[in-house]
Amino acid sequence: MSHSSSLRAGSVFALAAIVFLSLFFTSCYTTKPYTYLQGPFDTAALSKIPVIDPIIRKGDVLSIVVYSDNPEATAMYNQSMPGTASVVGVTGPATGGSMGGGSQSANTNASGYTVDEKGNIEMQGIGLLHVEGLTRSGVKDSLDGRLKKFLLNPYYTIRFVNYFFTILGEVNSPGHVNLPSVRVNILEALGMVGDMTFYGRRDNVLVIRDNNGTREFGRMDLTKPEVMNSPFFYLQQNDIVIVEQSKKKISANDQTLYRNISITATIISIAVLLVTLFRK
Repeated sequence: MSHSSSLRAGSVFALAAIVFLSLFFTSCYTTKPYTYLQGPFDTAALSKIPVIDPIIRKGDVLSIVVYSDNPEATAMYNQSMPGTASVVGVTGPATGGSMGGGSQSANTNASGYTVDEKGNIEMQGIGLLHVEGLTRSGVKDSLDGRLKKFLLNPYYTIRFVNYFFTILGEVNSPGHVNLPSVRVNILEALGMVGDMTFYGRRDNVLVIRDNNGTREFGRMDLTKPEVMNSPFFYLQQNDIVIVEQSKKKISANDQTLYRNISITATIISIAVLLVTLFRK
């Protein structure tokens, strides 16, 4: 075999080796799916975990509608649409003489009653009502104490108007999310934003909570069933959820860089070999 033929054969072998190694190193990176709530479930214990109603805090906005067996007597305790006397809940400012000359309380607005810095609301037809620290059930008890002497079989609809959370980090749709219910847990919240990305840390989700001016931090491992015991498992109004980036994303970014370098090096090597072959 001539020297030229040997050189060409060696060059072809080197070219094949480079292509093989390039393909091997760029395809060897594999991914492993993550799941939630892994491990054995103690369903009996988990079923006993109480679901706590959220506590009312300063700055919350409450929608309160009063009903009874006598709608005419009930009307004075509900906000009504401007220019009308019909009871429509809390969709507009109060009119008429129901609050002394028809003036609306300074801490009510078109969407409900805002809890002031002292923890009070000024409710139509009742006046000051302290609600801070109460649940919705507690507010109903307070209203019963005020209204049962005036109304026949009163009952109430109470909801949070400004009930939302903010979620940031490795989720598919980060942002500000209004809560459809007062009982939304972290798994449901993630479902609302399209779940975490593949690179979100499911074992270390951070929740930042403002509790009457004190900032609280809670970390949750969503891969463990015991997370349901966490006081942060059920979100509260104004919570901030942060899903951190896992090390796998950094690794994946590095892998992409290495792959691009490898492909570039392969292309250059092939070009050099081809030039060498055809010059011989």
